[in-house]
Amino acid sequence: MRQLKELLQGFEYECIQGTTEREVDKVVYDSRKIEKDCLFICIVGANFDGHSIASEAAANGAAVLIVEKQVAVPADVTVIRVADTRYAMAHISAAYFGYPARRMKIIGITGTKGKTTTTYLIKSILENAGYRVGLIGTIEAVIGEEHIPAANTTPESYVLQEYFKRMADAGIEIVVMEVSSQGLMMHRTQAIEFELGIFTNIEPDHIGPNEHASFEEYMACKGLLFRQCKVGIVNADDVHAKQVTEGHTCRLESYGLQDGADLVAKDIELVSAPGYLGVSFRTQGLISLEVTVDTPGKFSVYNALAAIAVCRHFQIDRSDIVRALREAQVKGRIEMVKVSDDFALMIDYAHNAMALESLLTTLREYNPKRIVCMFGCGGNRSKLRRYEMGEVSGRLADLTVITSDNPRFEEPEDIIADIRTGIQKTAGEYIEICDRREAIAYVIHNGQPGDVIVLAGKGHEDYQEIKGQKYPMDERNIIQDILSSDL
Repeated sequence: MRQLKELLQGFEYECIQGTTEREVDKVVYDSRKIEKDCLFICIVGANFDGHSIASEAAANGAAVLIVEKQVAVPADVTVIRVADTRYAMAHISAAYFGYPARRMKIIGITGTKGKTTTTYLIKSILENAGYRVGLIGTIEAVIGEEHIPAANTTPESYVLQEYFKRMADAGIEIVVMEVSSQGLMMHRTQAIEFELGIFTNIEPDHIGPNEHASFEEYMACKGLLFRQCKVGIVNADDVHAKQVTEGHTCRLESYGLQDGADLVAKDIELVSAPGYLGVSFRTQGLISLEVTVDTPGKFSVYNALAAIAVCRHFQIDRSDIVRALREAQVKGRIEMVKVSDDFALMIDYAHNAMALESLLTTLREYNPKRIVCMFGCGGNRSKLRRYEMGEVSGRLADLTVITSDNPRFEEPEDIIADIRTGIQKTAGEYIEICDRREAIAYVIHNGQPGDVIVLAGKGHEDYQEIKGQKYPMDERNIIQDILSSDL
């Protein structure tokens, strides 16, 4: 049991009914989990408003309601009115779990691209140096040996605090987490003081219904991280960096490729060999290192710089940083998979035109004999994305293999037809292989010396969603099956 007054610390509220001199057994924001003597938080969601079942919650035993709207419930139920129930939930959850984040160092990473990769790079370096590290992000939450698939990049505040509690109890010392603009806008990270906040970059994205009303709002939400961290580490090369960090309350450091940043990458060299792509560089400024990263392109340099800038705060030996950067690999993010000494193959999550164009443009800098791009698009999603991705691949790849992704409740052939519409705006060559397994076999069996093959769209996903069912499909397993059958 918890004293209600203890859970209401850290934010303004008004007790409009009942008393705060009482105990609650559990904190609940999911109406399906209401039980006797619980505190129920009425959240306003995109499709459901918790206020609409306030009387039902009381009838099912809720002793306390946290509301931002008027509700009518029996007099023995305590009603606490707040300005924003999501903001209140973050503080209530932190108090309910005993403020577990205070027992660890929390590192938050925000930006349009690079969050996931940078998170894993930091985790790799810190673990190489002997720290016990937890992770929360787009792919999963990692607590010791447990890997929990992610529903949101930044979980709801209650789930986030629950993870923190489990991590702290398990002896985790540092948590590296992705902090989405939605998570910041919806107050999921309130009641947390970040040791470090990192800004990777920003581009127009996540703008539309149930997301952000404008690019300006998107930037403002990203900037909230720099009002709740001790030190902000910022990509100085991003043209919006100053706008994103406007109003910051932290000390700022910067990294980049241009002189003037606190940590600068110099002498960048693209490294290629049969079946291999990477990049090497040296750093100057806050720390001097000679670095090689086994993933291609300038964005790999930026990700590595961010990780280096973070890890220097933990007094890590230079050799540990260099070794960890070389060994780290992020599932589904420019993930190189060795299939041949003649050509390179990678798996990447690029599932929109912006990400695909960035990836293919980077690969073109290595002057491959051909870029072969295999991808599909998700069903029950915007057709515009299909046209745009088709056009990008047709323009930048030498051969596009159009296949299926997660067709959901659409027919794969219809989705492929939409992608074809985009490709046909270009002179790019393409073929269509509806079955994704067959498409992967085709690109491997037809790889030519000097090729770079990209399996785009699925990335870390290990399933294919068809007609409401998720069927096992991990591209790494498919590749191994193909290679085994060729022996």
